[in-house]
Amino acid sequence: MSDPDPPEQPAHRRTPGKGVSPEARPIEPSTPPEFGLVQLFWGDGKGKTTAAMGMGFRAAGHGFRVHMLQFMKGGADSVEDVRGEYNAIAAMPGFSYENTGHYGWHGMADGSQEADHESDAQAGFERAKELISAAESADTAPFALDSSPDDGVHMLILDELLYAADRELVAPEAVVELVETKPADLELVLTGSHTKPEYLYDSADLVTQIGKEKHPMDAGQRARRGTEY
Repeated sequence: MSDPDPPEQPAHRRTPGKGVSPEARPIEPSTPPEFGLVQLFWGDGKGKTTAAMGMGFRAAGHGFRVHMLQFMKGGADSVEDVRGEYNAIAAMPGFSYENTGHYGWHGMADGSQEADHESDAQAGFERAKELISAAESADTAPFALDSSPDDGVHMLILDELLYAADRELVAPEAVVELVETKPADLELVLTGSHTKPEYLYDSADLVTQIGKEKHPMDAGQRARRGTEY
């Protein structure tokens, strides 16, 4: 006769992984079972884009299709004409990017033309709407890892869109409409701005403030290859 009260398994054996350390597996196209939230990363600290891309790499590692559209990401004169993140994304199956910005930052008196920043931001916003429309019309099957983002994606990162809205290069109310009309199963990630995006709080599911306590650039440190670009 079986024991009516078998001994309880250790807690780590009751977890989904059964206490076994995970190992890397081949990446195969897959569909996320629980995507569809809106995430915001804002604040005056370093790491907003880094956090969003890290999550993008994690999603791509599960075979989900990820695309990053960058606003205002032209860099500065201390940044070389190479980006480590672009090289890494190019090597990652299922992850792609495009950049609608150019040299300099709006409002920084860095020699770039403010009218160009505005037109680039507007073009980027129109592109974001195209990508969201494509995701809405896509079927629910897994996307090929080398597919175009115009065929649909599972996660869309709109990097520095909050900064563009903060500078009123894109109307904040237009950003709200974009967020509130996205497909239900599209994970949408927005980054940027040192100013709290209160206009989006009712529409967002996750809001992370990244605050600066100390930064080497305040002491004159220039952007470094491998950490800032």
